[in-house]
Amino acid sequence: MSASAVFILDVKGKPLISRNYKGDVAMTEIDNFMPLLMQREEEGALAPLLSHGRVHFLWIKHSNLYLVATTLKNANASLVYSFLYKTVEVFCEYFKELEEESIRDNFVIVYELLDELMDFGFPQTTDSKILQEYITQQGNKLETGKSRVPPTVTNAVSWRSEGIKYKKNEVFIDVIESVNLLVNANGSVLLSEIVGTIKLKVFLSGMPELRLGLNDRVLFELTGRSKNKSVELEDVKFHQCVRLSRFDNDRTISFIPPDGDFELMSYRLSTQVKPLIWIESVIEKFSHSRVEIMVKAKGQFKKQSVANGVEISVPVPSDADSPRFKTSVGSAKYVPEKNVVIWSIKSFPGGKEYLMRAHFGLPSVEKEEVEGRPPIGVKFEIPYFTVSGIQVRYMKIIEKSGYQALPWVRYITQSGDYQVRTS
Repeated sequence: MSASAVFILDVKGKPLISRNYKGDVAMTEIDNFMPLLMQREEEGALAPLLSHGRVHFLWIKHSNLYLVATTLKNANASLVYSFLYKTVEVFCEYFKELEEESIRDNFVIVYELLDELMDFGFPQTTDSKILQEYITQQGNKLETGKSRVPPTVTNAVSWRSEGIKYKKNEVFIDVIESVNLLVNANGSVLLSEIVGTIKLKVFLSGMPELRLGLNDRVLFELTGRSKNKSVELEDVKFHQCVRLSRFDNDRTISFIPPDGDFELMSYRLSTQVKPLIWIESVIEKFSHSRVEIMVKAKGQFKKQSVANGVEISVPVPSDADSPRFKTSVGSAKYVPEKNVVIWSIKSFPGGKEYLMRAHFGLPSVEKEEVEGRPPIGVKFEIPYFTVSGIQVRYMKIIEKSGYQALPWVRYITQSGDYQVRTS
């Protein structure tokens, strides 16, 4: 069982939109939500699920809006939250930015979307591409003759329309891995994980079936292959188009894809990752006069690879002034509103080592340091490289007309939450 009603409230808790799907919760119950939220916030006991009497409020906040689902039953909370986040995603596809103003300007479309997204408390059509086939930006001007439901909604394959045609049939596959890393001041790795996604851009005619082969360790074990160059994937999540029973049986990723862009799957690897960009820093503070910072960055990845758009954010005291910089490569910029120096390096080849020195003046009356020094943050992107070693072994494209299609694969490794502590 899912939600009884869905509300969209402004930042003060005033309802902008409400949609009652079952009629078992009085619409006035939402008046209890904001006082309850503020009370819990004051008590330091704020939770994503709040209860008042028999009514449960499951809520999320996006920008200056609260999206709240109510239920009387012991509902599937993860389903409700997935629905609320999916609702935000659909609204963002329609209005670009989901804010109070975009809700007020598009009341008719919002109501139409809420009618299609859920029926009698159960999620229905939540794919924005399908919704856009019959709920347009001029939704309030729809003519009755045009309001028939497109066949995609009633198809077995609801995420793809029939009759799609392209002159050139192609599939673009992006394997993107984000590295989350936390290194302490001694250089020891405290936390490391890889979060990966495989995104597809599909330009294929008809109703093709695709089969994707990866160097999956479980598959290699099932087929008796060597495990040397295989990867053990954890927390694998698939797009709804993937046949899960087939994957469970023989680890085959088989699917009829949506048209255009979509995320096929995501995965995680909890593995010890060697820092791709190693940071060493020395921060010397001379009382009542100046602070001097030296940062050394070294690329610890293959020499033939290059990290692009590298940004190293170095924290500085909030009362620092008169910045001076010297860099062996790239440029440094002081961002006073964030109390950081950003060292930008356009191109950083593997195995190279670069240096940045910064000098700041300090006031004669010094502020007391209440908190510890924030960590150094690193951003980067390395094309044609995956830190986990995941590989697309094949992409088979089967369509009844028998056309030939070209699959293109691109690998990217980028920084996720990548931090180096300085103290």
